Amino acid sequence: MSGITLLVEDPKWRSHRGLMARLTMAAEAARRSTRLKGGFTVLLAGDKKLRALNHDFRGKDKPTNVLSFPGADSYAGDIAIAYGVTRKEAKAAAKTFADHAAHLVVHGVLHLAGYDHERPKDAKVMEPLEVKILKRLGIADPYAAAQP
Repeated sequence: MSGITLLVEDPKWRSHRGLMARLTMAAEAARRSTRLKGGFTVLLAGDKKLRALNHDFRGKDKPTNVLSFPGADSYAGDIAIAYGVTRKEAKAAAKTFADHAAHLVVHGVLHLAGYDHERPKDAKVMEPLEVKILKRLGIADPYAAAQP
């Protein structure tokens, strides 16, 4: 057993064929790359749930794409991803839903492993690692379009 649990709260996540296996692969690839120890849960929720979590834990009253909650001891933590926000962002960036969702899983796992992107110098470490992991999964650089 991998110790990675996908918990589907919003049934819309199940409408994408093969998505659960793809997200598990993305989580496992990110965990291996960071040597993250311990199990973790990925909650596949709706926008309403992520809005509530974002409000309660970050003081922001709006839905967000992904949140990470580091754990303690032998449990690495929890990741929550919003279906609607993920779908809208994928469409706006002309990416497949599955590729964008996999990117958000990788992003969340990196946060559990202690990576951050709030400061530019931290982003210069975290983002290339994301790109490297995604490339191994056959997913294009999500930051390429954002480069000047």
